[in-house]
Amino acid sequence: MDIRKANPLILTDFYKTIHHLAYTPGLEYLVSYWTPRMSRYEYTDKAVVFGMQAFIKEYLIDYFNENFFNRSKEEIVSEYKRLISNTMTLQAADTEEIEKLHDLGYLPVKIKAVAEGTRVNIKTPVYEISNTVKGFGWLVNYLETFISVNIWHTMNSATVAYAYRQVVNNYFDKTVSEKAVKRIDFEDGKMTEKESSAVLPCIKNAACGDFSMRGMTSIESAEKSSAAHLLSFTGTATIGAIPWLEQYYNCDCTKEVVGKGVPSTEHSVMSSYGRDGESECYRHLIEDVFKTGPLSIVSDTYDYWNVVTNIIPSLKDSIMARDGKIVVRGDSGDPVEIICGTKTDIAEGEEYTPEELGTVRCLWNKFGGYINDKGYKVLDEHIGVIYGDAITYERACRIYDLLDRMGFAASNVTLGIGSFTYQYVTRDSLGQALKATNSIVNGRERQIFKDPKTDKVKGANFKKSQKGMCYVYRQGDDVIYKDELTFDEVEKLSDNLLVPVFCDGKLLVDESLKEIRARLHDNNF
Repeated sequence: MDIRKANPLILTDFYKTIHHLAYTPGLEYLVSYWTPRMSRYEYTDKAVVFGMQAFIKEYLIDYFNENFFNRSKEEIVSEYKRLISNTMTLQAADTEEIEKLHDLGYLPVKIKAVAEGTRVNIKTPVYEISNTVKGFGWLVNYLETFISVNIWHTMNSATVAYAYRQVVNNYFDKTVSEKAVKRIDFEDGKMTEKESSAVLPCIKNAACGDFSMRGMTSIESAEKSSAAHLLSFTGTATIGAIPWLEQYYNCDCTKEVVGKGVPSTEHSVMSSYGRDGESECYRHLIEDVFKTGPLSIVSDTYDYWNVVTNIIPSLKDSIMARDGKIVVRGDSGDPVEIICGTKTDIAEGEEYTPEELGTVRCLWNKFGGYINDKGYKVLDEHIGVIYGDAITYERACRIYDLLDRMGFAASNVTLGIGSFTYQYVTRDSLGQALKATNSIVNGRERQIFKDPKTDKVKGANFKKSQKGMCYVYRQGDDVIYKDELTFDEVEKLSDNLLVPVFCDGKLLVDESLKEIRARLHDNNF
């Protein structure tokens, strides 16, 4: 058996295989809701909806058709029985319902979803899943694991990226402006200033890049997580996220900015010149190889502060003559201190070490720049700073806060968000799960729910499910829900945010990345 083409009904937990035998007799229809039930992220109480459209296209349609419905029933049954009977029990290897599904020829499932890019309050259901053909109620929650493994991470990453973006927005709105009022230059230690009307870059969505791919669990997880990052930013080191978004979210990198990378060196490049050849390395890169455009140079291979205060400044004339930016990249140490220094307040005329000043102030003292009309310093457009190691949400906040206090605009620094942020998480980071809430048994509606008395995690009712049918709606800036409704009651609601996106094997809603970004950022991406 080729696991890459396995019958999708074995891509689940073992215990799912016997549930069709265990449900209450007479179960005809089942309704379940996918819900982010809690937030372990202290900085947010809302979750970003993302990933269902891709999952439907890739798995519920393409994968199911290729590896289930388009294969012979005999092959499917034989494969299933061989595996389950030898690893579970003979009873679990019962294939009667699987054979009925194959005979039907399509997935008798309807999915209703809150639009992707919507931020919902915690405990609000975002997907409603039900069967459309009588007797296939068992299939609804059978799909839970198949859905979960493909959905929870994209929602986590989209939620976290949005939180970073809000920090960026706050500090950009306070400190960044396109209008310069002064030009500051330093020559031989002397500062000169003059009036300026230069136009300064003010691009919020380029402030944070995704650096997480090498720390992810698989190529697929890296692609999906980085795609989620790209809902809020345009920078990524994960090339595969671009074709993934093009395939599933109707975008085209030749016609719009889906995601962008920046030419950048690594330590193998820098150390290949040898320690004695470090100065020549920088000269060669800047003057001979990358004569135009942006170039990020990892600068801590040996003595970072020597690079910042001696090697890079020695190439000032070449850097200032280039059409493009040279970006100094630290990669070790405390990122807050490397960027902002160990002293926030400095006095005129006093001498300070590079470590005390930090990278931004060291480069400012060599290359100068601008004062914008908000009164903040902006490094010359030919030089910049990036840091992509050990950045966390808390450190990002600290870096931007210190830059603000030091009088520097937030646009002076680009931050790389790595796998500590995007991979050091679990499904329980947002408490995501699918729970059954309503059913039809022997022709009668029966509302069902779970409410464990022993549920004590982060307060009671974390694991308490909804009951009956759910109605999701807006209330001011919040997206909340009401449950305990009947089938008839919920069908009469015209403003329910849960709308059909998939039914009986067919995709019903097919949105673009542009639409989702606009929704998430209120048309201010």
